Amino acid sequence: MSTGILDRLSQLGRFGLDQIQSIGRAGIFLVLAIFSRAGFSNRFSLLIQQLYSVGVMSLIIVTVSGLFIGMVLALQGYNILIRYGSEDAVGQMVALSLLRELGPVVTALLFAGRAGSALTAEIGLMKTTEQLSSMEMIGVDPLKRVIAPRFWAGVISMPLLAAIFSLVGILGAVMVGVDWLGIYEGSFWATMQASVSLTADIGNGLIKSLVFGFVVTWIAVFQGYDAIPTSEGVSRATTRTVVYSSLAILGLDFILTAVMFGEL
Repeated sequence: MSTGILDRLSQLGRFGLDQIQSIGRAGIFLVLAIFSRAGFSNRFSLLIQQLYSVGVMSLIIVTVSGLFIGMVLALQGYNILIRYGSEDAVGQMVALSLLRELGPVVTALLFAGRAGSALTAEIGLMKTTEQLSSMEMIGVDPLKRVIAPRFWAGVISMPLLAAIFSLVGILGAVMVGVDWLGIYEGSFWATMQASVSLTADIGNGLIKSLVFGFVVTWIAVFQGYDAIPTSEGVSRATTRTVVYSSLAILGLDFILTAVMFGEL
């Protein structure tokens, strides 16, 4: 019995050490990826190609999701606010909800599921087929050629996608609130304009989306680069990317919200 307990403790300790080593590797990897930026400064086409892959290719799911979320917010907000005679405040509620929370958070979750998983699978497949090793053999640094363009493309794309999500969500709210439910358009926009602050709402929302994009892309490219070079290893790395990214987004959202709007 004591041997079984010792074995379990040994496994637990080994798991803890593996996690600490993984965090250390991820930190070193991040530093190398950031300072490898100069590697593609003279190859701007690499960055543009990845911006298209992770940014433009994510536009459809982001815009469609933003449209429906804005429509749902307007419908639910109207049903609640009309009880108190405040249906004109639907525009204010939708704008603040999207700019402060739903825009950055939902976009980041969609980005992790679509672009993050694709980055991990792509880099993991390159490792499995020894493309990264081949680059090193011919004197090409895979961090500069493969990782850095993808990392910075994700960081740049995320705030832009979040802004598009919020804009489309507001347009969806206008379609439901003004065109369908009959809220006066002037009061809809007036309450929104009076309540939205450029720095406190729009600025903080962009900061959130930038942080989310940084963390999600970091997790995605590291999991792909650190994946076990087998089909099963790449599959597990892709799953870890989505899970870790989702947890990181929700945890960071609470911390950033507490710092920006709370008492922390």
